[in-house]
Amino acid sequence: MRKLSTSILLIIFALLFTLVSCKKKDVNDTKKETSLNTVAVAFDSTKIKTFFEKYPKLQPYQTEVEKLYRKHQFHYIWFDKDGLNEFAGLLYNKVNNLTQEGIETAIPYKEKLDDIYDNPEDNQKASINTELLSSALYFFYADKVYDGIDTQKSKDLEWFLPRKKQSYGDYLDSLLINPSLIHKDEKGVLKQYYLLKAVLQEYRKIETKGGWKTTELDPSVKSYKPGDSATAIAQIRTRLFVTDDLARDSKSAVYDAELAAGVLKFKKRSGNLLNKTILPEHIRYMNVSVADRIKTVMVNMERCRWISNDITKSKELIVVNIPAYELTFLRDGKPELRSKVVVGKAMHKTVIFSAPMQYIVFRPYWNVPASILKKEILPAIENNPNYLAEHDMEWKDNYVRQRPGPENSLGLVKFLFPNSNAIYLHDTPAKSLFGKEDRAFSHGCIRVAKPKELAAMIMKEDKKWNPAKIETAMNGEEEYWYTLKNKIPVYIGYFTAWVDAEGVVHFYEDVYKRDEALANLLFDK
Repeated sequence: MRKLSTSILLIIFALLFTLVSCKKKDVNDTKKETSLNTVAVAFDSTKIKTFFEKYPKLQPYQTEVEKLYRKHQFHYIWFDKDGLNEFAGLLYNKVNNLTQEGIETAIPYKEKLDDIYDNPEDNQKASINTELLSSALYFFYADKVYDGIDTQKSKDLEWFLPRKKQSYGDYLDSLLINPSLIHKDEKGVLKQYYLLKAVLQEYRKIETKGGWKTTELDPSVKSYKPGDSATAIAQIRTRLFVTDDLARDSKSAVYDAELAAGVLKFKKRSGNLLNKTILPEHIRYMNVSVADRIKTVMVNMERCRWISNDITKSKELIVVNIPAYELTFLRDGKPELRSKVVVGKAMHKTVIFSAPMQYIVFRPYWNVPASILKKEILPAIENNPNYLAEHDMEWKDNYVRQRPGPENSLGLVKFLFPNSNAIYLHDTPAKSLFGKEDRAFSHGCIRVAKPKELAAMIMKEDKKWNPAKIETAMNGEEEYWYTLKNKIPVYIGYFTAWVDAEGVVHFYEDVYKRDEALANLLFDK
């Protein structure tokens, strides 16, 4: 009898536990459904095809919309019990203000969208047309703001950095739960994008106020220096005040200490040498219109859309910005070394790509590339039979190489990240080139002003090496290969506008004239 009673009690307890579990599951399901602001009503899946036949301009997003609703079992996602949900309204406002995202494009079926969102009382009940229009509108927004032009077009522009990969259908779930993410979510777009977006608003305000006037270029004046007096000095002062390089505009035509500080600030964010001399080319750079600066910002916002935020998760990272002629070594997301670089000349452009660094080679041989051998070395040998000896070169099998040493074209160290472009970082005996403002002189490889410091930074955590041993290796007798314990991603990018950690925007010369080609794809003429 006691055994029977125990069995009955166990059965009753199991039933109660099952009921409670089911209830909890129902509550959790309800919470999940509510958190996504969805209506627990399914619609006829064939309506999707009919919708896109009616709205052909949105057909590029049909596949994504179908995938989205299969995931949600064809339930409404833009309506809750009160009608269109919060995120629907936010999305509509965002699309209506695409110019704030640096995008100039026509909004498909805008009149229809305006009619829906200008009359919310007419949209309190779930409507299949409004539902699908909202979903297509979301993918239109994600395409323009988060993704940018398609991968093939960016490759046609010779951009070979890996493009960002993200499911915007999955991302929509996050936005429905937390709509405020649409205002600034650095998981969706690189942080630099939002910094440039802020600059875009600032420069549009400057444009609204009339921009800045052109500074006169006197052909008889080769430069302006502290102490000089001229009408152009007063104009330069006003110009620098407009862009906050100067805190005030005294209207003085004398080049004083206050103006010198503003000139240095301007030069720093323009990639110029930090001296107080104002040359005609500096004035021409100041005279670039605010409208053109706005376009430059928009073009670089587009480039930010292509880059995954995953690169910021790398423990160590080497970044080269070609127009800035600068290399940055980052550890744990913080810059630990900056170095001037020399990049490829216009006819030998440095390629925009990435690869993992694997080796450091001390006292390297320079194996002359076949193209340079054919176009430069062989003609030089024909004109001068002693050319190889004079340049410490030798034949090795069927190619020419230059022996290691301080006069070697690669200097005393090179950094290899094997790639099909045959591009690497290296030292150079031509140190004087780093003293120039425009530093596009190489055949494509990147010459580093601080090669010893870069090697020390890379090998910092290897206890077998220190700066003294690196110095010895660079000045040793033979070529020596060091294999990195952990490969370091190297990103070679191209940004003509960049906002630094202090929030200051830098504009760089478009050394390879790439901005215009991208602008032609972005802006409807």
